[in-house]
Amino acid sequence: MDVLPSPSKQLFQNIYPETAGHLLHQLGDHPLLTLDAMVSLASRMQPHTLEHNGAVDVPLGTPTTKLPHNGLTTLQTIEQIETARSWVLLREIEQDPAYAALMRDVLGEIEPLIAAVTGPMHKLRAYIFISSPQAVTQLHFDPEYNILFQAQGTKTMTLFPPADPEIIGQRFFEHYYSGGQRYLPWQDAWAARGNPIHIAPGEAIYVPLFAPHWVKVHDAVSISLSLTWCSEYSIETADAHKFNHKLRGFGLNPGAPVPFPGRNRIKSLGHRALEKVPFLR
Repeated sequence: MDVLPSPSKQLFQNIYPETAGHLLHQLGDHPLLTLDAMVSLASRMQPHTLEHNGAVDVPLGTPTTKLPHNGLTTLQTIEQIETARSWVLLREIEQDPAYAALMRDVLGEIEPLIAAVTGPMHKLRAYIFISSPQAVTQLHFDPEYNILFQAQGTKTMTLFPPADPEIIGQRFFEHYYSGGQRYLPWQDAWAARGNPIHIAPGEAIYVPLFAPHWVKVHDAVSISLSLTWCSEYSIETADAHKFNHKLRGFGLNPGAPVPFPGRNRIKSLGHRALEKVPFLR
């Protein structure tokens, strides 16, 4: 049985790559996505791919440096997730063969649809989010295309237009791609611009490239699987932002990278050329 039923594949084909969408899936009871499986997975992952923070009653816009620490290890946080008032991120779980196979199987179903629009898929990655009831993930953007599959609990993701210039401007992208963080400040005036999408087990959200979003878990523990990929466009655009950052350092005022379906190949090549010059790197 396919993970994404035919109507969801058709919807994905219609909205990819620029529009968020609410999909259905068949992963809700997958044995690799239970809480016990999360404990087992975290215990065998590389330590630098484990992350956790306090996340309940934390206002939107709180800097990552000021997120509360719960005093627990990541593994302890997962074991006590119902009361830990935290979220856990297991990054790059494709380091585990079972989860790598799951990632390839799921993304393989839609690879032809993706390739027809944005070309070959690059840098496939898989992540797990485990969250306490009422946990909040701060406003941020993803530098990849992303489908979030809900496996346990319910949550609401509020999405904003991709690269919305009022929320996430060129200077922010340049800062991020030069080593900055991807979390954004918050202004109450932005709330009306958001599109809240509620998901339960068996439901998923396609998150477009560069679309700011924040997440609020409902009244039960949440487990979500996030599968991401890049395209030549997203890679070239990242390079273009890095190139613009260097040009700005020379006193220039470069134009923003062109939006999809345009390409940013010239600036991407410029960045790669500068990277080969040691004193400009």
